[in-house]
Amino acid sequence: MNAPRDRFPDAGSATYVFVCTDPARVAWMTDTLAGQGVVVPLRTGAGIEERIGMLAPQAVLIDFGGGGAEDAAALLQRLRRDWPALPVAAAGLATDPAATLGALRAGVDDFIDLAGAAEDAQATLRALMQRRAATQRTVRGGTIALMGARAGVGTTTLATSLALLLQEQLGGPPGAAPRNAAATQRRGVALLDLGLPARDALLYLDTPSEFSFVDGVRNLRRIDPTLLQTALAHHDSGVALLPLPASLAQVREISHADSAQLIRRLADFFDLQVADLGGFSSVDFIAQTAREADRVWVVCDQSIGAIVSTAALLKDLKAKGVDLKDFALVVNKFDSHVELSAREIAARLELPLAHVVPARAAALNAAASRGEMLVRTARSDAYTQAVAAMARSLRESPPGSGQGVHAPRAASATAGRWRALGKQIGSLWKKEG
Repeated sequence: MNAPRDRFPDAGSATYVFVCTDPARVAWMTDTLAGQGVVVPLRTGAGIEERIGMLAPQAVLIDFGGGGAEDAAALLQRLRRDWPALPVAAAGLATDPAATLGALRAGVDDFIDLAGAAEDAQATLRALMQRRAATQRTVRGGTIALMGARAGVGTTTLATSLALLLQEQLGGPPGAAPRNAAATQRRGVALLDLGLPARDALLYLDTPSEFSFVDGVRNLRRIDPTLLQTALAHHDSGVALLPLPASLAQVREISHADSAQLIRRLADFFDLQVADLGGFSSVDFIAQTAREADRVWVVCDQSIGAIVSTAALLKDLKAKGVDLKDFALVVNKFDSHVELSAREIAARLELPLAHVVPARAAALNAAASRGEMLVRTARSDAYTQAVAAMARSLRESPPGSGQGVHAPRAASATAGRWRALGKQIGSLWKKEG
């Protein structure tokens, strides 16, 4: 369902659902909101949530009168559970004790008197939508994107490892007791396996998936907790997985706007989404995903090829109008014996340095050969400790609250190899087109 707007909709542009069986009350609500949009009446019963999801209304109004207070209350609770950002209000006659008491017991925050003035109903609905718009940022989960300019820099392994450790911090596998009240609305971590080579995260986690990111876009209007629980693959850690389709040709069948809308929609159901964008070739897709992310970690190693490719990608993203203020650098596969330091790379790429992850190829390959992830089997390994620090930083400074990273120091110009690399990157930034 689309997120509610941050202001009262323009006249005639909105859709409101009114759950009511009384034609006279439907007519009253239709007349009252005539200047604001279209009122669609629905009856309680099987399939109503799916209808609401397809309509994507700005708000839902539920009639608590006519002896249906119990059904109305049950619907209200389901909507709050499945769509916590959707504005929902009760309606009825203020002089009807059954309706007002039923609404009170259901815990409604707003009540529209169907015998009151139209201006009062409009004001109540306006206030409800403005409050929900103001709190939507705290209701929705966060999205962190890990972006690698080319395959081979370790972005997918890093994203997968980060998702596993974040899931542990958020309370473990499905069925575990939530650690906080927010977890009753959103649970756990979703790993968006969008990098290339495609579906590598599924291989690392030995978790097959028939439902893909393209399927998610195609079923955007139907997404609810039930669909996500049954359709998405889940690792035994509790991490939900949403990969690219096996046939990448299907990706061309969906728009970048719809892809972005899916990422926004999923944020209503997960505490955190980790989007793996390692090696993805479509700059437009990367740009759209980066705009939806609360934070972007650019993954790069110490190789000249990776640094130049990263510089080119950042340049392309800037040309697409992407603001890089929420971007920071993660230097992966770091080897202290290589003369290029992490801070020098960050300075040349003009990104703040967020994290440095050591090179542990032998340990990672050994774990993978056993069908395991290093971060789960070797807690004291330097790689695990570095990824755990990344996870802690997200918990201590959640996406959307600021980077909390260090500004890079000026790069050293003493090494001939580094000077040559600097010239390559500098000419790349200056090149027109």
